Amino acid sequence: MKGLYIVTPDWDDTQKLVDVTEQALLGGAALVQYRHKTASPDLRRKQAERLLALCRRYQRPFIINDHVDLCEALDADGIHVGGTDDSVLNLRTRLGPSKIIGASCYGSLELAHQAWHEGASYIAFGGFYPSRVKKYPVTTAPDIITQAKATIPLPSVVIGGMTQQNAVPLVAVGADMVAVISSIYMAEDPQVVARAFLGLFK
Repeated sequence: MKGLYIVTPDWDDTQKLVDVTEQALLGGAALVQYRHKTASPDLRRKQAERLLALCRRYQRPFIINDHVDLCEALDADGIHVGGTDDSVLNLRTRLGPSKIIGASCYGSLELAHQAWHEGASYIAFGGFYPSRVKKYPVTTAPDIITQAKATIPLPSVVIGGMTQQNAVPLVAVGADMVAVISSIYMAEDPQVVARAFLGLFK
């Protein structure tokens, strides 16, 4: 797992969501996470189906935030969970060995080690910078990437206010993927921005 990891915003306009996501995929985005915290079950299913079909076309993994029932129903590629959601261990048991399971570890190495031992596919750290979308304490220190790399054999994802500029030092110390919402979905040209993020990993 390497490169640009895009996370969808809380948009109800399905066509716009799909169009911008496709531009990011054309620009080289490596993975799409569907996250819509306020969608109705019907809208969430409709949007996830459209995005899954898009990701299949571009042969990129599609994972769903939190909603394991929807992941199973659509046979999506995996799930991402936060610290207050179901445990990685339970999800690995339920979904089997082939699905991607990502775990938010915030600024905690302890959570990262726990996720690894329970069968996570990758660990996500952040927020590192203030976000235009999510509200959280900006308390994650960049050296957590170096520490994780030394002890945990999993890809590491960084999230939280990511731009091309402020992602540079995190990639330099070993971040495998940069997760973005606003930098792509609020961009004038998402394809160009995605390609620029990809350049960080060259």
